[in-house]
Amino acid sequence: MSAVVNDDAIPARPTASGSRTLRRAFGDLNAGLRNRELWLHLGWQDIKQRYRRSVLGPLWITVATGVTAVAMGLLYGELFGMDIKVFLPYVTLGFIFWNFIQASILDGSVVFSTNEGLIKQIPAPVSVHVYRVVWRQLIIFAHNIVIYAIVFAIFPQPLNWTALLVFPAIVLFVLNGLWVTIVFGILSTRFRDIGQLLTTAVQLVFFMTPIIWTTTSLHNTTGQTSSRLKLVELNPMFHYIEIARGPLLGEPVEFYHWAIVLGCTAVGWLMAILVMRNYRARVSYWV
Repeated sequence: MSAVVNDDAIPARPTASGSRTLRRAFGDLNAGLRNRELWLHLGWQDIKQRYRRSVLGPLWITVATGVTAVAMGLLYGELFGMDIKVFLPYVTLGFIFWNFIQASILDGSVVFSTNEGLIKQIPAPVSVHVYRVVWRQLIIFAHNIVIYAIVFAIFPQPLNWTALLVFPAIVLFVLNGLWVTIVFGILSTRFRDIGQLLTTAVQLVFFMTPIIWTTTSLHNTTGQTSSRLKLVELNPMFHYIEIARGPLLGEPVEFYHWAIVLGCTAVGWLMAILVMRNYRARVSYWV
């Protein structure tokens, strides 16, 4: 006598989780972008809170960067025997764009751990906090670019139509700031030591990047120009600074600088999508 099997008694196979899919990763980025009112407000509030009850308010951003750039420009210009009319705008722009890169890396690495309350209380996409960080850096950049306008008025540069290339350079800075915040932000939330390593690494890379020194001064002070310059060009930050600083100094920017930055951007976004797909849903548990 055959037994009757009740299909209802057999538990159904659990369906695979849809949280670790590319569709959900892109959906989070899209949903975060649509919530622009939230991250625009949060980013501006970050600036206001940082300089709360100060007399100058956010203008301290401009003052601090300006004093540092002028002091370093005068000091290293004297050490290297550089023409201050050329070297001071060079250093000023280097500091302005480096500050954007540095803050994107360091602030991005702690974006989730420092916003634990918001992440757990507000049901918003993870990418909202990513856009918030980059928007904040753009506000700071807008304050700092005033310094270059003042320096340019005192020491005019031979600008031409190639100065417009600074706009696609800024777009690339924003795109890189986004993937850097995603990758380092999520990984640093899981492994807190990464943030400390990044702080040390960024300080080291600063001195390896032509910001307070030039490749021309390297050529003048060493007899091994070709090998030293090749070593400098292994630093990706050199190419990022070049595509943004060169146009505003009236200098031609060779295509290979753009190609390297575009390549780094593509690789970085590939890593960001993979990190978003695999670990986006775990951020709220890690903070």
